[in-house]
Amino acid sequence: MIIFMKFQEQIIVGPIARIYVIFATCMIGLVTLDLDAADIKEPTFRTILSSTGSESVKELYPLLNGGKFEGPLINESPDPLIRYRWNEPKETDGLQIYFLKPVSLDAAASDSFFGLSSGTTDTTAITIKKPGSIRLDFGVVSGAWVEFDSPDCLGGVEMSISEFNEPGAGKTGVPVKHGNTYRLELNSELYEGVRFAWIHVKSVEKPWHITGIRAVCQVKPANYQGSFSCSDPLLTKSWYMSAYGVKASLCKDYFGSILMDRGDRMSWTGDAHTTQAAALVAFGNFDFIRKNIDNTSEQSNGIRSYSLYWILSLLDYYQYTGDTQTLNRYIDNACAKLDDAYSVFGTNPNLRFYGWDERLCAGFEIWFKSSEEAQNAYKMLSIRVWNDFAKVMGQNGRKDLEKKYAGYAMAKMAGLRESASWSTGFGLHAAADAINTGSLSRQEENTMSRRHFQDRVNRVSFSPFNQYFIIQAMARVGNYDEALSSVRDMWGGMVKNGGTTTYEVYRPSWNDVIAPNEAVPNGQSGIVSLCHPWGAGVVKWLNEEVLGISPTLPGFKTYDILPHPGRSLTQVSGETPTPLGIIAANFNFTTGICSVSAPKGTVGRIGIPKIERSITNITINGKLAWDGVYHAVDGIGGANEDADFVYFTAVQPDKYSITIKYTEKSPVYQEPTLKYAAKVAKPDTVTHGNWGGIYGKDGHILCNYEGGGRDRKSLPAYVKSIEYFRAFPKNGVPEPTVWVSAITDKRALASDARNSAERNATCYSNSDNTMTVTIGMDGNREHQIALYFVDWERKGNRMAVEIFDAETLDLIAPVKIVENHAEGAYLIYKYNKSVKFRINKIRGDSVSLSGIFFDPAL
Repeated sequence: MIIFMKFQEQIIVGPIARIYVIFATCMIGLVTLDLDAADIKEPTFRTILSSTGSESVKELYPLLNGGKFEGPLINESPDPLIRYRWNEPKETDGLQIYFLKPVSLDAAASDSFFGLSSGTTDTTAITIKKPGSIRLDFGVVSGAWVEFDSPDCLGGVEMSISEFNEPGAGKTGVPVKHGNTYRLELNSELYEGVRFAWIHVKSVEKPWHITGIRAVCQVKPANYQGSFSCSDPLLTKSWYMSAYGVKASLCKDYFGSILMDRGDRMSWTGDAHTTQAAALVAFGNFDFIRKNIDNTSEQSNGIRSYSLYWILSLLDYYQYTGDTQTLNRYIDNACAKLDDAYSVFGTNPNLRFYGWDERLCAGFEIWFKSSEEAQNAYKMLSIRVWNDFAKVMGQNGRKDLEKKYAGYAMAKMAGLRESASWSTGFGLHAAADAINTGSLSRQEENTMSRRHFQDRVNRVSFSPFNQYFIIQAMARVGNYDEALSSVRDMWGGMVKNGGTTTYEVYRPSWNDVIAPNEAVPNGQSGIVSLCHPWGAGVVKWLNEEVLGISPTLPGFKTYDILPHPGRSLTQVSGETPTPLGIIAANFNFTTGICSVSAPKGTVGRIGIPKIERSITNITINGKLAWDGVYHAVDGIGGANEDADFVYFTAVQPDKYSITIKYTEKSPVYQEPTLKYAAKVAKPDTVTHGNWGGIYGKDGHILCNYEGGGRDRKSLPAYVKSIEYFRAFPKNGVPEPTVWVSAITDKRALASDARNSAERNATCYSNSDNTMTVTIGMDGNREHQIALYFVDWERKGNRMAVEIFDAETLDLIAPVKIVENHAEGAYLIYKYNKSVKFRINKIRGDSVSLSGIFFDPAL
């Protein structure tokens, strides 16, 4: 339960030795100033009084101002400011700050600290008696910095921050003292991705005290104007988690991303596409979206697909706002990008990046290896954007450009179709992009959806960014149940994993081996951020496809409300902002009681979904409107039906109460079970290096056993190739590492099956975040592969292992974690084709692999 408290103007003094003038409404864990803009004059100062005098420390930004807390609490939202409404937020607004208190504090050395529980209250009074560390959980990820107050701290303190429940790599330092405030300052902007923080007390000369702790969070003024709710709380939470991730990442002048421990704090053109799409629906901050389109109009970060995503952003913005001036200003810019895509179509251009998914060459590995899937996806994306741009040009009266780019799409599709097998090699991402072109026949769409959308494991991309385009394609072919299932697996999985913002990348099977808020595996993306708004596209998708609100003419002059609850939802409601006002809808398919409202200047079409049932009648505002034929109702122009909906057309601006009488019941959606193609045995932590007689009956590889990158191996006839790879340095191989040679330690692998000779402790390793090994097989043959890992130097290394079919690059087993393996551990897999293993760092100095053993699959 959240308690709201009112504070009158007061001066907080005493042991805190800090003066605040507060006139605020506050929530538990949140202290804010609720002042009119005129009440805060920039620059704003926070006065800090020390025992020896005073000094003024200039804040980077003013305290929260220009609005107030109002409206209902939304429990599904993690945003501490979900109820805060600025009076008139605009794109020129600068950042503001607000304070979060910890929601919990804990310490391993319980006798080092007294009064920890007071750290969550308004009167923090913690006594430090001995060295130790205090961990603070602020409850949500924020763009923030962390500080504590102490009147008598003598030093000997470090601080850390992290998005995870352990200190982030390189995110520990000595706090900077400002009077009686000690602030962790890790960069000139101060802010980091912060959910957790630590106060590390290294030494104690005598007991001292902490009188205040806070995360200082930055925020760009943006009000929630959109909303989404449904009968599945996990989907509702996914919407609000994703929307908050966008808001938490907004910078003063651009749509950013927190990206803890990264140096690319900028608006990436492609990343911004899904981020801005979410903002259109959640915040309606159209002026700031336009500004970001301006900011990114001349750069694509060298990534070809990102140029095309910029055009999709421009089209989204135009459809939602009707801003013809901005569209016309960028027509030449867009045409240049579209023509460039046409000029390289089918030439396998350097894409640089298409996504982090293994099937897309795992991000920047595409620099070093060809990716047929990424190339096919780029071709389909090009055709989609030509078609989408042509449609908008037709709306805008540019029939010349409509003809030109529709012609581009038609010509290239015709060229592809000259081969009957043109799409045979398409994987999930290329198929989704192909469906999104709008150029496929129903038969082609059905073939692709059967091939790619029914496998619950592999219809989920590694990137929530890419998953947005996949669920778009699922909706286009009517696979709403499959789409909602993948939303639960991807975004709902993040919620279950403790996520308060969307992750940079995510695998649903992480939840089986990684507890909420634990560090997640890294990859080619580096240290994976738990706050990356490029994953927020689901916000727009849920409102447009599930709630069903979408513009049919620019600026919502005409609109559709066509809900698609599938077989799993019984209720859906929400709001979508438009330049004309809010369009709201609420559908309850159990009671049949629904409502719709739309502002002046709009004309709509409302679809009443049949949801595989019969409708006997529909009343609107208490009057019969439909019983198989239309009956006139004020504000409704007419009605018709098809197999999926009863449509009410030419709906005038007003509020409508709708009651539906259904017969029968809708079929119940049965969530498919997760099926993996490979089998995984229980890890072996007993055998150590004594593999002879247990593993390697068909053959073995002792990695780098001879030193200098030379393996000792005896390969079975069915193994045709072994390839080790790491992307950085360029197209490299993992580092051949020899820990120690000629020893008897049984953690080291025996040199042969007798387990008796001297041993070498060796491996291939990578101090970067990831490496792979691909094992080529001769045809299809059931086999067992055991991988041996040892944390030889006992550094507490943690790794995650993924296994893919080497041809399709589909994931064929859940992610497994290798940890606590100082004594050695084997992961054992059974499969019948060539495989690719990816070994990802979670924590520690490096990833490593010491041995591979082949056996019959019994």
